[in-house]
Amino acid sequence: MVTKYDVFELVYKKQAPLKTIEVVRNLNKTKSEYKNIHRILMELEKNKFLIKSKEGFEVKRTDKTRLLYNLIYYCVHNNINYNLLLDEKLVGFVNKALKKKEFHQKDIKIDPKTFKKYIEILNKYGLLLIISRKPLKVRIFYNTLINNLLVYFDFKCRLIREFIINYLDEIEKELIIHKRLRKKNEAGYQKIVNEFEISFVHHSLALEGNPITLPDTIKILKDKIIPRNLKIEDIDEVKNYQNAILKMLRDAQQKKPLTKESILEYHRLAMLHRPNIAGKIRKIPVHIKKNLYFKVVKVSEIRPKLNQLLERYSNFLKKKKSSIREIINFSAYFHNEFQHIHPFEDGNSRITRLITFHLLHSKGIPMLDIPFGLLDEYLSYTKGSKKRNDKKLFENLQRIILFNLKKINEKLTS
Repeated sequence: MVTKYDVFELVYKKQAPLKTIEVVRNLNKTKSEYKNIHRILMELEKNKFLIKSKEGFEVKRTDKTRLLYNLIYYCVHNNINYNLLLDEKLVGFVNKALKKKEFHQKDIKIDPKTFKKYIEILNKYGLLLIISRKPLKVRIFYNTLINNLLVYFDFKCRLIREFIINYLDEIEKELIIHKRLRKKNEAGYQKIVNEFEISFVHHSLALEGNPITLPDTIKILKDKIIPRNLKIEDIDEVKNYQNAILKMLRDAQQKKPLTKESILEYHRLAMLHRPNIAGKIRKIPVHIKKNLYFKVVKVSEIRPKLNQLLERYSNFLKKKKSSIREIINFSAYFHNEFQHIHPFEDGNSRITRLITFHLLHSKGIPMLDIPFGLLDEYLSYTKGSKKRNDKKLFENLQRIILFNLKKINEKLTS
């Protein structure tokens, strides 16, 4: 059924007056929907989202309408049903939940059925972490989308204080379950890997500015369909990164350790669309776009620093048994040190994530994606940070790992 947000998005995009019948046609609806769509248009005009004239309906340009369109666009870009999230009661629930570290249904005055409905919507889009099902205990993630939803529905936005919670014990428990479930159903696990891997391609490249949406990424990589109006280089970037990830996953599964040669090969595969730099150590100074505070090493320091990092990595792998704390702690250091070395002219961050995933896989931790709700936080503790903070990334990685384990284990038991 057509909603007011569907109608608003269409009128906003057209940037010209539309008559009701034109809206009906553009939404691919039949004339039987005319009355309902006209009612929606009149309601949007009454609420000052649209202006009506002899030529038809057009958007009233205000901060509110711009924010609404940006919210809808952001959701569409990330394959999120905006009609589910643009719900004032749901956003009010999120507003209350953000004030708590973790919460149960009894902590927020809401009936159990509605509570469960909201949790499932937010969980579907990676906007929260379900810590336990019985009893249902949850932690909401805070990101740009959540912030803009709060602003749109006029909830007072204050800086959310950080809640530091250690999830190492929960990760240990989920890993035990994971090993048992995967042993029983390796084929099912591989299907999950394929599903997550496409999502990771999109999330990882979106952080680097690739404009291709998640729905289009799925079409390109899964359905082998190339949507119109996309740049060839953007499409190649998506395909090439998938090939690098698939190579990494095979290597990790075969217990092949990371080497300078394998890292250069991952970069070569990921950056084939830029053959002049693919798989080659940089020879020029570089910096992080939009973050001049982030310091990278000089060209003369790249090789010695990379050798030192890989030697430390090799020594870490030699440990017969490492605790979950040690594995995640070293992964945070490894991630930030490689990004600090910044050995390539471009593509450093996507390779940093890829080899960090390899490290975790080699230690039996199935890291397959960074959930949508944690992308902003992850970025703020890595290349978006003003000052390197391995401790914050250590905490962030715990949440990402637990999210992955929970999702994978749920799918293996469904």
